[in-house]
Amino acid sequence: MSAGKRSLAGQYGLEQGSHMGSQQLNAHTQRRGASHIMTVATDLKGGGVERAALRLAAGWIAAGRRVTLVAGSLDGPLATELPDGIETLVLGRASIRRLFELPRIVRRLAPDLLFIPGNHYTSVAAWTRLRLGRRCPPIVGKVSNAPVRVDHGALVAAGHRAWLDLHRRFLDRAVAMTDATARQSEELMAMPGRVAVIPNPPARAIAGAPLPPLPSGRFVLGVGRLVPQKRWDRLIAALPRLSDPTVSLLILGEGERRAELEAQLAALGLQNRVFLPGNAADPLPVMARAEVMALVSDFEGVPGVLHEALSVGTPVVATRSTLAIDEILTDPALGTAVPLDDPDALVAALETWLRSDAIRPTAVPPPGTDSAVRYLQLFDQLVG
Repeated sequence: MSAGKRSLAGQYGLEQGSHMGSQQLNAHTQRRGASHIMTVATDLKGGGVERAALRLAAGWIAAGRRVTLVAGSLDGPLATELPDGIETLVLGRASIRRLFELPRIVRRLAPDLLFIPGNHYTSVAAWTRLRLGRRCPPIVGKVSNAPVRVDHGALVAAGHRAWLDLHRRFLDRAVAMTDATARQSEELMAMPGRVAVIPNPPARAIAGAPLPPLPSGRFVLGVGRLVPQKRWDRLIAALPRLSDPTVSLLILGEGERRAELEAQLAALGLQNRVFLPGNAADPLPVMARAEVMALVSDFEGVPGVLHEALSVGTPVVATRSTLAIDEILTDPALGTAVPLDDPDALVAALETWLRSDAIRPTAVPPPGTDSAVRYLQLFDQLVG
């Protein structure tokens, strides 16, 4: 761990990280509001939720706030993106269950506010509120995934809806990333007037980040974890149907479905056209080299990879996995949205952007350059 990151674990008999100068300490001891913000992560293996949280934390630290990350583990490629000045408290195992120690940690460190960076962590927020009651600091949770998911059967969907309805009892505020997802979240969580709209902070190019191995010719790009939600099997199945047999597919990410995807490649004889090199430290340069970027998920929140691809002038093809797709693809010149389960539409959309006369979109500046400040304004209102 670099000198710019301070561990708190020694105080609690845990594996413990951050440098905080006296000027910064003076700034946040004199400020009213959310001087000390605490957030959580199971690990740093490369999820978009955790990457966005680290970018926000960097902005909060730059504004003079104290930020503590409580993590099951700091293992993973995102460890290189831990901002200088962040404090870390490592619980020793990358498990959501370990994060249920949060009430004890909150009692000891007394943060002004808890930031829950995504849907995956809201059970930790509920447990912390239940255990601490009135002693619990305000909790702000970010809506990182679709409130309504197509992978749920009727029984699971009913249970999930009941769980969403409980969020109003343990979250003081929620943050959605677009207007449409905010409206949907307000309704499903029964939180009218309590859901703010703040986009994720944009990705920044990482100087010196190594490029993964790239295909020699033209390629379609996918970026995301190799997990069931992402449905990379759809994209792999589309590849042999493309009219140009020289086009390759590159998928950046890692996850539990690697073996299944590799088996699919072997069954289709695509081992020489599909490449799974794992995570990339900085996917932006790869996006800029791709002919088109494809996101074929069953469900998403507001997929930042689409904003990232458009920011470097690469068109996108995306399944209608979230209401936010139409908020991102506001012009047909940017890309194509297709139904979830329509292989013909997916192939046709890819073919459109692989044509030799296809015009790449003009780079679209990503939203969220002031997101860290807008979060702090919300935090300070709650704490103040």
